[in-house]
Amino acid sequence: MNRPPPPAAPSRRVPKPAASAAPSAASASGWPTPWVQMKYVSFHPCVYPAMIKAASPGVKAGDLVSVYDRAGQLFGAGLYNPKARVPLRVVAHGNAPFAESDFLGLLDRAVGLRVDLLALPRITDAFRVVHSDGDGLGGLVVDRYSDVLSVEVHSLGVFQRLPHWLPHLHQRLGTRRAVIAVDPHVARVEGIRTPMPPSDPVRTVRIREHGVRFEVDFARGHKTGFFCDQRENRRRVTAWTRDRSVLDLCCYTGGFALAARVAGGARDATGVDLDETAIAQARRNAHLNQVRVDWVHCDAFTYAHQMHRNGRQWDVVVVDPPKFIASRDDAFEGRRKYEDLNGLATRLVAPGGLLVTCSCSGLLGAEEFERLAARGAHRMNRRLQILSRTGAAEDHPVMSNCPESQYLKVLWARVF
Repeated sequence: MNRPPPPAAPSRRVPKPAASAAPSAASASGWPTPWVQMKYVSFHPCVYPAMIKAASPGVKAGDLVSVYDRAGQLFGAGLYNPKARVPLRVVAHGNAPFAESDFLGLLDRAVGLRVDLLALPRITDAFRVVHSDGDGLGGLVVDRYSDVLSVEVHSLGVFQRLPHWLPHLHQRLGTRRAVIAVDPHVARVEGIRTPMPPSDPVRTVRIREHGVRFEVDFARGHKTGFFCDQRENRRRVTAWTRDRSVLDLCCYTGGFALAARVAGGARDATGVDLDETAIAQARRNAHLNQVRVDWVHCDAFTYAHQMHRNGRQWDVVVVDPPKFIASRDDAFEGRRKYEDLNGLATRLVAPGGLLVTCSCSGLLGAEEFERLAARGAHRMNRRLQILSRTGAAEDHPVMSNCPESQYLKVLWARVF
């Protein structure tokens, strides 16, 4: 299963320039307050403490601030929180003024991409509406599930504005209810101590995607409840599954297995996941679509070892594990897991069959992921004939000034 990207860029070492004095009273006297001045130019939306030179007296956490460069020229606008790990989240670059009402324009731009350009409501009622920095709204993730907006907040400034933004999104999308989540660690780091904006009393909702039906459980599901980023990859795999056997390793609530059975006409499908709650939801999803899938509650590594000993193989094997590399501290162990799991998976693919292997670790580059998958296969005396490389669906856009948002990597290969 995949994981959405963190709204803020991964932590990194930022070169700390030599200390410089705050702007003189004369130079800053004409600046509209509140303001923040940067030490040097960076177009990245996440501005870390070492990059900030000064802030206007009296600026409050969560304020919309004008951003000035080191020369005192207007550089953009952003949300400021001096005690946060990312104290400044830039939402606009340039010398044009940016007001609170302009946030609604950013929301409209995000909705327009999904509704007008991609026309997603024609094929699904489940899609990402706001993709954090990918839509110029760092700290905010919004998914639509039927008439419900599932919201993840990673910024105090965003949290403070939700009561104004949500009605606007409901009006644009025709939704009626919202489920709002703030991770406790994020709340502590961002200083979110005020009462949570009220979520509507909704636990589950049913959605449709390319003819397949799913139930989304907001109380027990991961992240926003479902993973829309794999939507087009789930559709794509159906071209390979007609009258074939399919194994969905790390299946979560059964997305690939059910797409193969319902839309792809697979002869049989097996879904494996260590999360017992996810397997229970996968069973309900199969019942919802009136198809049979063999669901197995088991660790993917253990299951792959046992099936190899049993001599079992499938025509199509999908491997979509959770994020193995969440920080640089676990990078070595995470790389080893990717290599090992892909090696084990290749042994379960019938000769000439298809392997679809995924990584949602933003700290792992696409080329390195491909090398790990190939090395795992070679260790098992298998070879990969790479056919294609894909990523997240188009409702998960990546801004050029925040390339690390391109977290999902999917490798399509035949196995020999």
